[in-house]
Amino acid sequence: MDTDARTRRWTRAEYERLIDIGFFGPGDWIELVGGEVVVSGPPGSRHSAAVRAVQDALRIAFGPGWEVRGPGPLALDDESEPEPDVAVVSGRDEAAAGAWRPVLVVEVSDSSLALDRDGKGSLYARAGVDDYWIVNLVDGVVEVRRRPARAPAAVFGWRYTSVEVCGPGRAVSPLAAPRARLRVADLLR
Repeated sequence: MDTDARTRRWTRAEYERLIDIGFFGPGDWIELVGGEVVVSGPPGSRHSAAVRAVQDALRIAFGPGWEVRGPGPLALDDESEPEPDVAVVSGRDEAAAGAWRPVLVVEVSDSSLALDRDGKGSLYARAGVDDYWIVNLVDGVVEVRRRPARAPAAVFGWRYTSVEVCGPGRAVSPLAAPRARLRVADLLR
């Protein structure tokens, strides 16, 4: 084995160029996380149903003036363009040329739970996303992560200092729509 081997880190601009020239196929499930191209398999039926349930619940919770996006790319910085399952942005952000800041990011997790907790959690915290939820299909809970702060030991140097694990009998409210109450059981479909 070559002991001088190393991995190649990618910038977001390089990654987008690879996409533009067709380097990745239409069926490739990829995203750029901290300079690394992460490849995953296509979502299963349970994952897809949960994403639709989250989108439907958030459209009702936020109402007019908000856009519930996903799954799709989220340009966070020069080395990261993850593709969260759901992101909520202000409709006014559409006026900004391609730049938008989510008020809530949601990942639906089954096989990607470790990446969503540690890697993407640290990445979203570093980007200043105040409200990050993981719909954890493995354990049947929603993990509500808030209050990003520097944490040198975290993957990308940031983490959420508040993590609340909510079971199916509970309800959760987005920070940007505090009057809305979403039943966790409805998000776990």
